[in-house]
Amino acid sequence: MVTPATPPARDPRLRSSVIVLVLVTLVFTAVALTAFIEKAGNDLLVEIRQSDAHRLRQEAFSALEVTLAVLEDFRQADNGLRSPAEGWGDPLAWAGWSPSAGRTVEVSFQDESGKIPLRRADLTTLTNLFEAYQMPQADAAKLADALMGWMQQGYVYSTSLTPGYSNAELPYAEPGRPLRAFSELSAVAFARDAFFDENGLPNALFWRFVGDVSIFNFSQPNVNGANPDVMAALGQYTEAQQEHVRDFLSGAGQYANQGQQWFANAGTLAAVAGAGGNASAFGTTISALRVTITVREGRSQYRMSAVLAPQGGATINTTNAVNATVAASGTSPSTPTPVTATSQPSSTATSASSAAAASQSINYPFTLLELLEDDEIPQPPPAPSQT
Repeated sequence: MVTPATPPARDPRLRSSVIVLVLVTLVFTAVALTAFIEKAGNDLLVEIRQSDAHRLRQEAFSALEVTLAVLEDFRQADNGLRSPAEGWGDPLAWAGWSPSAGRTVEVSFQDESGKIPLRRADLTTLTNLFEAYQMPQADAAKLADALMGWMQQGYVYSTSLTPGYSNAELPYAEPGRPLRAFSELSAVAFARDAFFDENGLPNALFWRFVGDVSIFNFSQPNVNGANPDVMAALGQYTEAQQEHVRDFLSGAGQYANQGQQWFANAGTLAAVAGAGGNASAFGTTISALRVTITVREGRSQYRMSAVLAPQGGATINTTNAVNATVAASGTSPSTPTPVTATSQPSSTATSASSAAAASQSINYPFTLLELLEDDEIPQPPPAPSQT
């Protein structure tokens, strides 16, 4: 009988290699599957958020229309809007409007025209404002000088400031027009160091400045919505005078028995503030009103911020376009350069023109100056917690 040959013994190292290869494959598969699940989960959350925003957005616009109707009623009855103390602070309750079942809607107001309009601010006003921030007088004057040089065409700097924009890595020049966005401050010499931290993020002084000035165009700040910085910078009121004004508006102190009030004219402001100050620097009606609407449904939320101007109120800052070729050649800008159109206007332009004509025929009582939604609404970082 022939004895069968004994199979050769397997090398244990080969078996270990196979196990290691299988384990590595499983690890890579698990990592890839985890990354896919995370991405799919994030994509799903984005879709859900967009869907929720679309649903709640309609509710927000409905609330905005109701709010505007209430504001227009008060504006016509009182010949202008002055303060929520007039009775329009809760417009939805006033109109008896309620949102759909399961939803809540909140409406808040900020008097945008209670700020200093940057377009009309002068060097003295800006210097006073920055001194109210407890900045050294030299730094306050330098920062005001930098902003004026950025916003005014042909401005001659009054301090030792030398911006050096033309020597930057990407050379540029002062635009010679008012700010269109507060983010422009990051390009302004000296202002970039004052309003932004070492990481290029807006600091506390930036947000204070945003709360004190406006990039919209109106003649005078409404004293009924002015904060202490504005009162000190424009009205040159002392802290004691500012306290008198706050007590009058809030119905506190010696005005506790009268409740919340509002100023109807500069004469009343001068009488309440007392001797000194400049009451004529302020108006008493709202030129631009920021309306913030928040709609909630369960854990979903949608926010909308709209800046509205009543008839004859604030406007957006506009500047004439400059023909670079004409400017370089030194030709007088009073002679316009003709432009020949060689194509038909787009359907978008035609639609925009039709919409503008339709809005004029409707005679809408408010002008929408700005509309921001959700993440577009700038929010200052939360204050550091005190531990």
